Amino acid sequence: MASVVPISLEHAPGFRNALDAVARERIYLGQTEARSLEWANEVVANNVKNNHAHFVALHDNDVVGWCDIIPRTLPGFGHTGALGMGVVKSLRGCGIGKALLLATIQRAIETGLTRIELEVYVSNTTAIELYQRNGFIEEGVKRKVRFLDGKYDDVLIMAMVTV
Repeated sequence: MASVVPISLEHAPGFRNALDAVARERIYLGQTEARSLEWANEVVANNVKNNHAHFVALHDNDVVGWCDIIPRTLPGFGHTGALGMGVVKSLRGCGIGKALLLATIQRAIETGLTRIELEVYVSNTTAIELYQRNGFIEEGVKRKVRFLDGKYDDVLIMAMVTV
């Protein structure tokens, strides 16, 4: 089983590699490859500095998954955070996603977030079920949001309100 820990600067390369692996599947994320290591270093440094809810799953000291909830920055929206997550293909179905999700939600609540929202492709039924089992509700659908590899996909908007 993997251990779930708050992200630290040393995890940036592994975070980038896990993100890249999931992105290259071209199914679950909006991006089809990860950005540069410099980008990952900046993201992780910013999240650590600002105490954002960002966790990684480690298996044999390798980052095999991540979950983050990043607060919105516009005035009036600081109580809201956007969730993103992923687990590498070889370790899906082992409870890593749930462990990441629960740890990250707990930290987000501790830091004052009272609304957590996410967008997930309708085709990603496993993730949708995970979110539903852990308190997220459907708020709407964006139709034909993505057209990739010859097919359209809708996006389901989901959220959790913690107060």
